[in-house]
Amino acid sequence: MSLHDRCAQFVPFSALSGYEEDIFETGRETSKKVELSEEEKDLIRLKLNYLNDTKFKDEITFVYFIKDSTKDGGTYKTYTGVIHRIDSVERTIYFNDKTKIKFNDIIEIKKEILN
Repeated sequence: MSLHDRCAQFVPFSALSGYEEDIFETGRETSKKVELSEEEKDLIRLKLNYLNDTKFKDEITFVYFIKDSTKDGGTYKTYTGVIHRIDSVERTIYFNDKTKIKFNDIIEIKKEILN
């Protein structure tokens, strides 16, 4: 038997290929999307209108929900950037670095000037 064939006998074997990935996916936690009250939604709308009207060009922080593509729920992300434009028709905020956030996914806008 050649040295190569003998070495092949000792290579790890996984009878359940993909099992570890499935276990990881099952254990990965997601969060439910928070439903905002009407007052909270109105406050976000007011802040977005202010940002759009003033053409605000400083960095601003958003907390928003990202829906999980494989499981129910998703995760919350905090993003800080400079707004390129606010599209009221598509209900989307576009940032200078090409990031996009949908209005309905926003749960908080953080900037002292907005308080």
